[in-house]
Amino acid sequence: MSTAPSLAPSEAAGPASPRGAMREGVHEPFAPAPPPMRRPVFLDVTKIRLPVTATVSLAHRVSGILLVLAMPVLVGFVGRSVRDERGYAQVLHALQSLPGRVVLVVLAWCLVHHTAAGVRHLLFDAGIGTGYPTARRTAWAVHAIAALAVLAALAAAWLATGGGR
Repeated sequence: MSTAPSLAPSEAAGPASPRGAMREGVHEPFAPAPPPMRRPVFLDVTKIRLPVTATVSLAHRVSGILLVLAMPVLVGFVGRSVRDERGYAQVLHALQSLPGRVVLVVLAWCLVHHTAAGVRHLLFDAGIGTGYPTARRTAWAVHAIAALAVLAALAAAWLATGGGR
């Protein structure tokens, strides 16, 4: 027989644990809940600074979604343009309008950015460029390639209107 004095359950557990955890082998199921954490609320999107690798990832997703959404419209334009001369004239008029040119420039950015970022990810899958400094450089390269494509598309659109004549 043990001669150790027996304690009541409330005395054996000691003071209540703030997290309801195990304390000296006794579980405290009715311990008070911890106070709620005060997390900062930061909803100003203009002040959030993402790393360049995150911006490439985000832009890759956005460009893919825009390309998928544009595909039915482009297929419809091709179908209409090959149907007859009137349909061709309608498509040409739509694409030569200011909104049509803006859409074409955005689609050029989407296509080039999505392709460049996709090649970058394929290289990652092959184990090439996975170090952080190289990943940052290739992310900047994807952005630069996409920006050059937009400039080329804008130049082509400007030249198509007569080059400022």
